Amino acid sequence: MSDTTERVFTTRMLTDDTWDDFAALVEASNGVWGGCWCIGFHPEPFGETALQNRDAKRRHVRRGTVHQVLVYDGGDCVGWCQFGTPAELPDIKNPAAYASGAGEPPEWRIGCLFTGSRHRGAGVARAAVTAALSAIAQAGGGVVEAYPEQVEDRKPQRGAYFHTGPETLFTELGFVRDRRIAKWRWVMRRVVPDGSAA
Repeated sequence: MSDTTERVFTTRMLTDDTWDDFAALVEASNGVWGGCWCIGFHPEPFGETALQNRDAKRRHVRRGTVHQVLVYDGGDCVGWCQFGTPAELPDIKNPAAYASGAGEPPEWRIGCLFTGSRHRGAGVARAAVTAALSAIAQAGGGVVEAYPEQVEDRKPQRGAYFHTGPETLFTELGFVRDRRIAKWRWVMRRVVPDGSAA
């Protein structure tokens, strides 16, 4: 059962030091969507097995080619927000529709969000995206794109379905619609100021 009481979460980046925390949540969640291991937006093809995806994600962590905020409730990793440059995350959903209306590419993309099933509705996604935007500011800021699902004017969906996040969350965090790329999916953008000198 989800606890809707707002909690105070802490965040850390996904690194070698936090890999075991990330892996524990993935393994407790059936590999995330049947074995994704949060590799779907990365450049290499999606693996045929969960183990291949796990190994690919581990290589990204060791090479430093992944940006991912992990959210903690106490000592437990309970969710994350993946973000990165277009070179790091080239494989977004609905690529043909995206390309047909594309202008200047963003400096950053927010790929996927995930919250463990026992923590949904408690603010994990908000904590994750907020921390990701802070990290982007510290890295120099710029245009940030997200590709969330519209939730208004449609039937309720399971929380697990919103792997790119709900549109309402991004609207609340200052993103605006740029264009539609699927029936319920939008490109949303926000400019994050350079906070590296702060």
